[in-house]
Amino acid sequence: MIRANTNPVWLPLYEALASSVRLSIIDLLAAKPMNVKQLAEELELSSAIVSMHIRKLEKAGIVETRMVRLNGGTHKICSLLEHSIAIDLPRERQEPVKQHEASIPVGHYTQFEVHPTCGIATSDKVIGQFDDPRFFNEPERMNASIIWFAKGYVEYKIPNYLLPGEQPTELEISLEIGSEAPGSNANWPSDISFTLNGIPIGMWTSPGDYGDRRGKFTPDWWMDSINQYGLLKVIRIQHNGTFIDGQKMSDVSIHDIGLDRNHWTFRLAVQEDAVHAGGLTIYGKGFGNYNQDMLFRVFYRSPEEGKR
Repeated sequence: MIRANTNPVWLPLYEALASSVRLSIIDLLAAKPMNVKQLAEELELSSAIVSMHIRKLEKAGIVETRMVRLNGGTHKICSLLEHSIAIDLPRERQEPVKQHEASIPVGHYTQFEVHPTCGIATSDKVIGQFDDPRFFNEPERMNASIIWFAKGYVEYKIPNYLLPGEQPTELEISLEIGSEAPGSNANWPSDISFTLNGIPIGMWTSPGDYGDRRGKFTPDWWMDSINQYGLLKVIRIQHNGTFIDGQKMSDVSIHDIGLDRNHWTFRLAVQEDAVHAGGLTIYGKGFGNYNQDMLFRVFYRSPEEGKR
């Protein structure tokens, strides 16, 4: 996901979107990667004109191209680089800018119950065997950069760095996730549930388990035939509810989840009775398209600000 704002550095992005032709190109590439000639035929335009539009989309970071040898010739294959765009508008001045942040590696779960297909790997190797939940107890799991399972849950303990008197106003959770299909399948929906401190905060349906191209940070030894990357999702728990990428998931607010404790407990689950029980893959640093672990940010007001 691209996270943009009102900084002029994002003008190429907005300019790239300000064209009906380029929006049509995005729609076509959402279905499948295509070469310039194929796009030109679909749009009834010359290849030179389509190439100009592709360059603008590349500059904006929306599309990527690669040269591929096919049927005795070289083709410029175009594909979507991102699946979503979020634009952060300026906040009101009275909102706090102070924050505490914790980065939690995906292997640092404290409790789990997983069912095959499942597995766990570091950025160097698979830990144990595929589809054997016993290896989720392997001590080396602490170095894991990717975990996946068909149903069940993983649970994490998040340190609470709030000091006495600091008043939390928003909690942000950022992570790269997707479904878990045998191999990979872009059309493999999965209902992923999120719980914080024992309180269900919402559910998001992942569209699929992506393997159409290699993840930007997926290591070279990782097989081409299985999942490569997920989608970056941002969960925000605010005073008026819980949101994922700006869409409301529930009415659970920052006041409902009990942040006045030494740690917080965050659970991700795929329930057996979910409408779409399509599994879960969590990507950490060294895998996928976003070189990060799970990020937790709590925004707060100091005691002095709270008295105003």
